Parts: sequence; C-alpha cells; structure tokens
Amino acid sequence: MEIPRIEDFIRYFENIRARTRRVLACIPPESIEWRPRPGRFSFGDLIRHIGATERYMWAENALGHPSRYPGHGPELADGYDAVMEFLERMHAESIEIFWSLSPDELRRPCTTVAGTTLPTWKWLRAMVEHEVHHRGQIYCMLGILGVPAPPLYGLTEPEIRERSRPLEEPVLLRGA
Repeated sequence: MEIPRIEDFIRYFENIRARTRRVLACIPPESIEWRPRPGRFSFGDLIRHIGATERYMWAENALGHPSRYPGHGPELADGYDAVMEFLERMHAESIEIFWSLSPDELRRPCTTVAGTTLPTWKWLRAMVEHEVHHRGQIYCMLGILGVPAPPLYGLTEPEIRERSRPLEEPVLLRGA
C-alpha cells in the first residue's frame, strides 16, 4: 500500500500510537525497568527505543539524513513519568518532521541505517511495523507479570470466538 499523502499516513500512525498508548498505560510504574530476564529489554527500554528510533532514525532518514539513534538506556529518561514524557516528546518532534514531507519527498529514495535504499513512504510504513512488533513484546511482558491489558481492537479472543460461526458449518470458497 503506497502512502501518497502524508496526512493519510499521519492519521493511520496516530491510530497505531493510540493503541500503543493504551497498552503502555497498563504498565505498573514500579515495573518500568522490569525485564523478563537479564540482558533483555525492560518496559522502559522498549518505550525509549520506540521513541528514540522514531525520532532519531526513522524521521532523520525520512529527511535524507543519517541515523542519530542514541540507544535506549535510562540516561535518555529515568523513571515511569520521564519515560512516558520522552516517548511523547519524540513522537511530537517526529510528527512535525513527517508533516513537512511533500508527496514528492515521500516518493524520494531514502537510505536506511542498514544502507538499504527505498522510497521514503516504505520506510515510514516499516516504522509502524517496528512499533507494532515492540507493542507485542509489551503485551507479552504484561502477560508474564499477570497484568491485564486491553484487547487490541475492542474484543478479547473468547469474545471473537463466541461471535464466530462454528467450524462445523460449511464455508463457501470463492468460485466454488
């Protein structure tokens, strides 16, 4: 799916970020630096990573600049409130940069931190996939801690199953 206009992308991305924010709000403040095992990302690391990559890698590359990713450690933001504020600040700065991109700039090739060249709109689409990947990790980590998290699209898996047609009923295939 090509992204021809930045306003369409930003509307889509803000919906993605709203779902991420709902999950982040479930993290117990005292667990912000909890990690599932030594050497793995903590909740705080993941949140700082999402924010720092959005601003200093994805946005910089979209402008045609090299990555300036500073890492994901507590030196960027320490403590629950600071971590959440860091994410919001990085997002606001990134959105301001994204708004500046014209349709021609969205189609312009950009070079990623890995040295790959692709249209800028594809790079921005990859940023969304990156966030969704890490949001899934946060869901998993909350599950390990036994912390309830909101269903992604308003329904839980049991509710979806309850509202679905039983498998015993025939399913018509296209062209059949």
